[in-house]
Amino acid sequence: MSTRHYEANFDGLVGPTHNYAGLSFGNVASLSNAKASSSPRSAAKQGLAKMKALHDLGLVQGVFAPHERPDIATLRRLGFTGSDSRVLEQAAQHAPAIFQAVCSASSMWTANAATVSPGADSADGKVHFTPANLTNKFHRSLEAETSGRILQAMFDNSKYFAHHTHLPDNEHFGDEGAANHTRLCSNYGHAGVEIFTFGRYAFDSSKPAPQKYPARQTFEASQAIARLHGLNDDNTVYIQQNPEVIDQGVFHNDVIAVGNQNVLFYHQQAFLDTEAKLAEIQRKFGADPVHFIAVKNHEVSVADAVQTYLFNTQLVTLPNGNMAIIAPTECQDNPRVAAYLADLVTRDTPIRQVHYFDVKQSMRNGGGPACLRLRVALNEAELAAVNPNVLMSDSLFERLNQWVDKHYRDELHVDELRDPSLLTESRSALDELTQILKLGSVYPFQR
Repeated sequence: MSTRHYEANFDGLVGPTHNYAGLSFGNVASLSNAKASSSPRSAAKQGLAKMKALHDLGLVQGVFAPHERPDIATLRRLGFTGSDSRVLEQAAQHAPAIFQAVCSASSMWTANAATVSPGADSADGKVHFTPANLTNKFHRSLEAETSGRILQAMFDNSKYFAHHTHLPDNEHFGDEGAANHTRLCSNYGHAGVEIFTFGRYAFDSSKPAPQKYPARQTFEASQAIARLHGLNDDNTVYIQQNPEVIDQGVFHNDVIAVGNQNVLFYHQQAFLDTEAKLAEIQRKFGADPVHFIAVKNHEVSVADAVQTYLFNTQLVTLPNGNMAIIAPTECQDNPRVAAYLADLVTRDTPIRQVHYFDVKQSMRNGGGPACLRLRVALNEAELAAVNPNVLMSDSLFERLNQWVDKHYRDELHVDELRDPSLLTESRSALDELTQILKLGSVYPFQR
C-alpha cells in the first residue's frame, strides 16, 4: 500500500491584543488602516472559521499560536524597569513608537514564521524549519525566537523534523520566511522545485533594487536557507522580484504570486528575467508540464492585485485532485478581479473552484489568506509525529471559539494597549491556550 502525502496548512491564530498600528512601511493596507479600532474577537473567529472550512474540505489544517503582546521582555531589554504595569506606562509615555511596535499583531501572519522544506527535498530526508528573522521591521524582528519555540512544540520529533536557528539578525541576511518561498511538485511526497524569491542582493549594490520601498528578502538569505535545509541545486531556483512592483506595495512575493504542485499563478510584472526563470523551473521540474498562469496587466492591474490580495490567496489541492483558490471577499467585491476568477475556473488548468472567506480584520492590517498560513508537506509518518493537539477538528474548533469568547475583547483601540489589565487578560488567555494545544512553556512570561 502506497504512503499518502499531504500539504498541511497551519494558520496563525489571532491574538487577544489584535490591533492596527500601521507599522509596516511598504504595506499599503497596513498603513491605510493605522490606529483604527480593531475587534480581536471577530478577527480570531474569522480566522478560525477559515481553518474549519478548509478542514471540512478535507485538508489537513492546524493552528499556530499567537505571540505575547505587548512584548514586556523586549521593553525590559530596552531599559524600562519596575513592575510590568510600570514598564507599560513608561514605554507608552516616553517612547510611544517603540511601545506600538512591541504591541504589533503581526505574528498572526504565519507565512512569515519560517521557511519549510519537506523531507522529499532535503539531503537527510527530514522536514526542515528555519524561523524567519524578519530584520527589515523592528516589530517583526521580535518574533523569531518565540516562533521557533512554537514550531519545536508542534513538530517535536527529531526523527522526522530538523529545527534551525534563525539567520543572523542583520539586513544582509533579511529573511521573510515562506512569504518569499514556494514549492512546485508533481506530488507532495515527491522531490520538488523550491523557488526562493528575493528582492535584492545584499553584497552587490550594482544589481537592480527598489527605490521607494524596502526589499525585505535578500539573495544571500535565500541561499543560506537552502544550505541549511540540505537542498540540491538541481531542485532549487532563485528568482528576483521586480523592483517596480515592490515600489507599488508588493512587499512580499506572496502578494504577487502563489504556487501549488504543478501550478504557478502570478502577475506578469512579478519577476525579473521571467522567461528564463520559468524555463529553469520547468527544466528542474521534469517532463510533466508546469501550468504557468500569468495574469496580464489588462486583466488585473498591480494596484487591483494589491488592493484585493488576488495572489495572497491560498492555492490548495482538494481530495478529488482539483485545485481551489481560497480568496478574501475583497476579491469578490472587485468587479475586475471577480470577473477574472470566474473566467479562470473555466480554463484548461487544474484550478476549478474559488472559495471566498471574510478575513477583513486581517486584510485591514495588511495580510490575506495566504499570509495567515504556513504550508508543511508531510507523509503519513511525519503527520502522525505532529503534536495532535494543534490539528483542527470539530472539538478543537468548538473549544477555541469558547476560549475566544471567554478571553477576547469585542473592540480594542490602540490607546487601550497600555492598560495593565489587558496584559493580565492576554497572559491568562495565552497560558490557557498552551494547555489546550499542549505546547508547554513557549512564552517569556511562562519561563
